[in-house]
Amino acid sequence: MIQQGILSRLKSVVGKENFLDSQEDKIAYSYDGTPMLKHLPDAVVIPRSVEHVSQVLKLANEENFAVVARGSGSGLSGGSIPTENCVVLLMNQWSKILEIDEKNLAAWVEPGVITGQFHEAVEARGLFYPPDPGSAAICTLGGNVAENAGGLRGLKYGVTKNYVLGMQVVLPTGEIMTVGGKSVKDVAGYNLKDFLVGSEGTLGVFTKILLKLIPKPESSRTMLAFYNKLAEAAETVSDIIASKITPAALEFLDNTTIRSVEDYAHLGLPLTIESLLLIEVDGRPSVVEEDKETITRICKKHNATEVRVATDPMEAAKLRSARKIAFSALARVRPTTILEDATVPRSEVAPMLDRIRSIASQHNLIFGNFGHAGDGNLHPTCLTDERDADEIDRAHKAFEEIFMSAVKMGGTISGEHGTGLSKKKFLEKITDPPALEMMRNIKLVVDPNGVLNPGKVFSLKPRCEGPMPRSQEQLKKYLDAGVYT
Repeated sequence: MIQQGILSRLKSVVGKENFLDSQEDKIAYSYDGTPMLKHLPDAVVIPRSVEHVSQVLKLANEENFAVVARGSGSGLSGGSIPTENCVVLLMNQWSKILEIDEKNLAAWVEPGVITGQFHEAVEARGLFYPPDPGSAAICTLGGNVAENAGGLRGLKYGVTKNYVLGMQVVLPTGEIMTVGGKSVKDVAGYNLKDFLVGSEGTLGVFTKILLKLIPKPESSRTMLAFYNKLAEAAETVSDIIASKITPAALEFLDNTTIRSVEDYAHLGLPLTIESLLLIEVDGRPSVVEEDKETITRICKKHNATEVRVATDPMEAAKLRSARKIAFSALARVRPTTILEDATVPRSEVAPMLDRIRSIASQHNLIFGNFGHAGDGNLHPTCLTDERDADEIDRAHKAFEEIFMSAVKMGGTISGEHGTGLSKKKFLEKITDPPALEMMRNIKLVVDPNGVLNPGKVFSLKPRCEGPMPRSQEQLKKYLDAGVYT
């Protein structure tokens, strides 16, 4: 544990009103959206300025304790779980949209801005910020940048990294730097901006973020297509892409998920179908209508039993909710819901789903499947009960087989949730040793004392050019903080 004298110094940095160390507060910030992972921090600090963030990190380096930055805590890979000998740096109070620059199609924001609220703010000005993670109503933009979040519109518009123009960041050593800017082109030096996006809170704390905006699409159409055979839905996806149409969203749900959604929201979904596709196209009205007609024909060509097209924005939101609430609906079925993500090439979506069903059956588990059919990012979701140790053990084995199957099919272990704590052992299995060594070297150079979110993404090995303990006590602190394994 962090010594009381050090905690008192932290309190003096941020002010006693911004320092939380009651048992209730520590419990509240001991977990994120990842099931069955939690750890009590020693304290929670709420910085009110960039200088506060810098001073906290400088003190961490001086006294050898860990710092874990946190937004809404909605992550699904354990990225914001506290570690041993740790304080949580709570950034959700940094919630201002600092500037919306309509001339340069850019916006400066603080990291605690809720993603859905940012959508509303820019769309009110006829602008558009495409990244749309499933947790947009609660997640923060800082967390999105840290995880390189994706979402329903990733097929057409890309993911968070495609919309980050720059940032102000406090490095693990406490130094403050700004990278990027509003210039459309900038190839001066290394691309440090992209280096930091997706670093999962291990290489810096974002204090301001510059985001790219685009004009809001003039029109959109939303539709659901129902199928009795999963293979026919997969063929539809391939045919839509081959027709040179790129939908804004191309999502799927399997029967388990459809039943859960209908039981939860009563949307009028048929319960006997094997799968459905949620499809959305946007752009100029004439093109949208043409694309809608083409997609409808493709769906029927592949034996869709029904294609339901929204006639107004309210109905479109209702159809879209079938996919948006999939996780919430599945979470009602059993006490513990393990939502994962694995990505495969589009051509392997149907084989991968067959493989997931086979693995679930082999381990006697209930899985619901949904995800982004258009870009091959699947969300196998195990419905289980953490009180049943045997069932949880079977679930862990099933997910290991799922991840390894995805890799064998040319895919990867995560498309958008990140590595964090929950998948680092898989990353170390599938990554070329030189690449893993490069990642470790980068971490050691940027964070020589291993204070910022240690033990996430990968484990650091002791090495002579790394942070060397100056005493047995300091060695124990490094071990407790996860700097070494």
